[in-house]
Amino acid sequence: MTSLFERQTAELREALSHLTGFHRQVADVAQQLQEAFAADKKVYVAGNGGSATQAQHLAEEFMVRYRRERRAYPVVALSADGAALTCIGNDFGFDRVFERQIEALGQEGDIFIGLSTSGNSENILRAAQQARARGMTIVALTGPHGKLKDMADYAIEAPTENAARMQELHLHAIHLMCEAFEPGEAGK
Repeated sequence: MTSLFERQTAELREALSHLTGFHRQVADVAQQLQEAFAADKKVYVAGNGGSATQAQHLAEEFMVRYRRERRAYPVVALSADGAALTCIGNDFGFDRVFERQIEALGQEGDIFIGLSTSGNSENILRAAQQARARGMTIVALTGPHGKLKDMADYAIEAPTENAARMQELHLHAIHLMCEAFEPGEAGK
């Protein structure tokens, strides 16, 4: 068992040794978030499975707080409304569960953040297409492959082929973005 854990940790350590470009990508997205919030725009975030929980984590960190008291930011996790998901899935199909919510809620200048380790989740791609049609900025949290990063205005690409390591680095990116909004932290 120990060798399994050591192998997994070695994979993470390898990915962590390639974060220079990743950090620039996160900084670019944090800047976009700051500009959107300053213009009273909203952020909608979505993912499937583990990425759905990370989308919800991102939303609550911005809406509530990260480490210190600060203003609440309007970030909505599209995976959090079970009634909407099941209604849309039942009436239109699972591929449209996020697209339909973007159609209903998204406004020009808002931001859509899609999390997909494969970069090819059909419901995330359709939401990104709808976001583009509505004049929204598209951000991808993904890996080195897939259609999503090519559709996005900004992509945070985890430098690994391993989906578990990608999710670990996506969580790191989420926390780095939150750091940019901590009182007294920006620009240090």
